Amino acid sequence: MQAIAQMQGGLNPWLALPLSALASAGVGLFVGALSFRYGLKGSYFALVTLAFAEVFRILALSVPFTGAGVGLMVPLREGFANMQFGSRQGYAFLILALVVLALSVTCWLQHSRFGAYLQAVRDNEDAARASGVNPFRIKLGAIALSGAFMGAGGAFYVQVFQYLDPGIAYGSHTSVEALVGAIVGGMGTLWGPVLGALALHALADLTRNLFGQLPGINMVIYGTVLVLMIMFAPRGLSGAGKSLRALWKGSAP
Repeated sequence: MQAIAQMQGGLNPWLALPLSALASAGVGLFVGALSFRYGLKGSYFALVTLAFAEVFRILALSVPFTGAGVGLMVPLREGFANMQFGSRQGYAFLILALVVLALSVTCWLQHSRFGAYLQAVRDNEDAARASGVNPFRIKLGAIALSGAFMGAGGAFYVQVFQYLDPGIAYGSHTSVEALVGAIVGGMGTLWGPVLGALALHALADLTRNLFGQLPGINMVIYGTVLVLMIMFAPRGLSGAGKSLRALWKGSAP
């Protein structure tokens, strides 16, 4: 949406960014309404979201306003007003602000009534419903919030690389990378996704330097890391850290 709003609508990037977040939240509501209405959960819901991403990719390849298979190139107009900075430092401050915003919202969720409803629905949906919580509405709110942050992240990507095509926007790699980062770091925690993202990007840079001539090796390593984490550290890096600290305190004299 960020690229379309600029190229087709002529909007300023700073105005297009919240519009992108709202559009992504709307897509999340659409996908969630169809999925949750029919009671899809767990792996079934994950497969449906991947299927919707593939549908959107095919649609984006077929319509002209997305650039079809060619994609969209955002023109270079360097300056703060156009969200295009002359150095990486400007982009670093921008993504840091987005991360702080996401962490602030997550922290608020942990101490809010809506966050308590989310935990109740996650732990036992039937018990939450018996307590007067509407799981359908709560899950819709969660997927809309998640979609909004993904939309903001996509808008940032467009401004940094100034190019986007359907494969980048809706490719399976994007979905897998976002999911694996949260799992590796530790789902349901404040700092887990941040730790997971940092660890995976460090791993990706390492594998790119060591196996740059082997395309797709990063996906193989992602899969291996995911399997190992599920087998030996199901609570992620943050959970493993807590377990190690507890073990150290228990063995200390």
